[in-house]
Amino acid sequence: MPPKRVIGTISLAGCFGCHMSILDIDLKFLELIELVEFNRSPLTDIKTFTKHCDIGIIEGGCCNDENVHTLISFRKNCDILVSLGECAIMGGLPALRNKIDLYDCLKEAYLNVPSSVPGNQMIPHHPDLPKILDRIYPCHEIVKIDHFIPGCPPCDEIIWKSLTNLITGKSETIPYPFLKYD
Repeated sequence: MPPKRVIGTISLAGCFGCHMSILDIDLKFLELIELVEFNRSPLTDIKTFTKHCDIGIIEGGCCNDENVHTLISFRKNCDILVSLGECAIMGGLPALRNKIDLYDCLKEAYLNVPSSVPGNQMIPHHPDLPKILDRIYPCHEIVKIDHFIPGCPPCDEIIWKSLTNLITGKSETIPYPFLKYD
């Protein structure tokens, strides 16, 4: 049996739906475990790399400097990098704020809300908080991405086919009916 491929996954600015779709492969997940070893991943609760990864899977785009730093580090630790889902590929729903000035967005979120207390309104800022970027960036605008798995979220079958193709070195087109955007 060939050695297991090492896979890492991260979730940036997204909803975690793509990771849920990975779990939706159900019993095929047992087959996947025969082919791969998971390293840094919220699926395993391993928060740092313990070894270099063959394949890195990214969910979500970049909305703050911490996301950018995490993505750059992830690129350095993975041979093949995969953008999983629309947030990683195009910014997804979080990118809706890209048409709004950042200050106007923060003002609306923190100052112009019914729950704000008059005289005690402020936009949170602290050195420990990640710096919010001017817009949401898809992953390929920050680092080189090798493969894209579209969908919102991608269905389990697309993820299964794409991962097994990457692991085994096959090249196969994803049939159009499997592309979905819920």
